[in-house]
Amino acid sequence: MKRYTVITAEKPDWDTVPKAYIDEYPWGGDYRPVSYAQLAFVPGKGFAVRLTCFESDPKALYHNYNDPVYKDSALEFFAAFNSGSPYYVNLETNSNGAFLAAKRTCRKDKVPLDQIIDVSRIKVKGVREADRWYVEYLYPLDVIRDVFGVSEFPSGYTFRGNFFKCGDDTDVPHFGSYNPITAPEPDFHRPECFAEFVME
Repeated sequence: MKRYTVITAEKPDWDTVPKAYIDEYPWGGDYRPVSYAQLAFVPGKGFAVRLTCFESDPKALYHNYNDPVYKDSALEFFAAFNSGSPYYVNLETNSNGAFLAAKRTCRKDKVPLDQIIDVSRIKVKGVREADRWYVEYLYPLDVIRDVFGVSEFPSGYTFRGNFFKCGDDTDVPHFGSYNPITAPEPDFHRPECFAEFVME
């Protein structure tokens, strides 16, 4: 199991925030664009998230909340902020800033996030550059509290999650993860394969 240290910063400097490379491709395939995730805790606000992929022309057909963005070129963060709970949230994004999210215990057992909170509280920004694209958002503390029942993240606190890069309906379908997944076919909904996140 990989271990990612979450730094604390009032204003994250993405040049120095540790990178979690999405470089595990357990189901093979030659298309493996350089992709990584960065996570920082902003006191009193939440977790700042930045996910980056080196693709010059990412597929991006979808624009709305709960569209199937995983069919586009997508970057995803699954998080279980309360390790004593069976729940996690999958937050999946494309370069348009469209996202889908649900509270789950597994792939089949889910409640769309907009049935629990006002999803407008999560603002996803998608940015395209010449050789890469990235998404940024703040995972608000009040959202984490409402979904997971926790809002304190002191030094040493641990939770679990994983980062992903995929493109189910792209020219070359691909499925990459940060922490390895043991499953016979592509399936990111494996909380038993989540990495450990530790507050610095």
